[in-house]
Amino acid sequence: MIALVVALMVVLLLLGFPLKVPLLVGALALLFIELPFLEPAALIRQMISGITPVVLSAVPLFILAADLMTRGRTSRSLLDLVSATIGHLRGGLPITTAVSCALFGAVSGSTQATVVAMGTPLRPRLLQAGYRDPFTLALIVNASDVALLIPPSIGMIVYGVVAGASVGELFIAGIGPGLMVVTLFSVWCYVYSRWHAIPTEPRASWSQRWIALRRAALPLGFPVIVVGGIYAGLFTPTEAAAMAVLYAAILELGVYRSLGLRDLLEVARSTGVITAVVFILVASGQALAYTLSFAQIPQELIGPLIGAVGHNPELALLAIAVIYFIGCMFLDPVVVILVVTPLVAPLVAATGLDPVLVGVVVVLQAAIGSATPPFGCDLFTAMAVFRRPYLEVIRGTPPFILILLFATVMLVYFPQIALFLRDLAFR
Repeated sequence: MIALVVALMVVLLLLGFPLKVPLLVGALALLFIELPFLEPAALIRQMISGITPVVLSAVPLFILAADLMTRGRTSRSLLDLVSATIGHLRGGLPITTAVSCALFGAVSGSTQATVVAMGTPLRPRLLQAGYRDPFTLALIVNASDVALLIPPSIGMIVYGVVAGASVGELFIAGIGPGLMVVTLFSVWCYVYSRWHAIPTEPRASWSQRWIALRRAALPLGFPVIVVGGIYAGLFTPTEAAAMAVLYAAILELGVYRSLGLRDLLEVARSTGVITAVVFILVASGQALAYTLSFAQIPQELIGPLIGAVGHNPELALLAIAVIYFIGCMFLDPVVVILVVTPLVAPLVAATGLDPVLVGVVVVLQAAIGSATPPFGCDLFTAMAVFRRPYLEVIRGTPPFILILLFATVMLVYFPQIALFLRDLAFR
């Protein structure tokens, strides 16, 4: 039965239907074939309950803050600071790209906003410096996906809601892995630049660095508010999101005056559309997860896997990573988190894995999947923004995917990379 439902969903996806349609059709197919004693109204109730958790109200707030910063001066200020600080090093320009994407991810929480905000000004500079376009595109896409790890992260919010894990703990636990990935990307940028003998950029003067730091001082307040507020126990994730919106509005409307009241209408419209898409997916995913759970399919699928891994937590975590990695190669990461998390819940419980560690590994797979062929969502964002063909966008991705897979293995066998700051803040 599950094979028939999966085949039906895949066919609908290949026919070009929006993701919500295969999710709802799969849920209805299970309902009418496997669960005829349930009323269809049960699905409606589940869809409503799926979007009622209070923590989900942080999603539109972070989307709104990201949109304000993308259209304003925040991204340029962060880029200028990183470029003035490390732009003169070997591989300094691509390292600047990786660090700038991580910094903007730390204030926006959106991978696609980061691709647009950081990629648009940096790609021409990278090409002019002698870097090939496949490397440039792959770097921008993969470095932008670090936004899923470094808080705020919409993926972590969704996982926290579905798995019942603390979103605040997930936010703090994502910092270490995010910094590790940025460091690994920077090492590869250095190796690539040395390998291809690409000349370095001119060194910025101390006065230029001071000016860049002064201009970026206020944008650097975003991670202080979000991470510092949660870490200090001053804010919940939702309150931190509200503070981020307020801070972005004050900065872009009052201090920089880069946006006007007319821009706010467009920002509100864009935020509303993106929020609606995310919440429809969450509701549809909740309906499918409910029917899968009621039909006892998770137990049937995961039962043999539990028997195979026994009580080995590392083996179980690797199995979970593989499941999410394959899923995120074909579907939107939010959908995969919504559908797969209830399926692997018995495996997590049976092996005693820390839900926060599992969440960080899951979100890392979402980051990999967002930039992995065939259907990584940020690949198509890059195609649209930079107007490049699909094959050119994916050509330079293998080294970055290997780095991210190595980071996954490091997390599995050295979990304190993620849990050290979490334990320091919450234990």
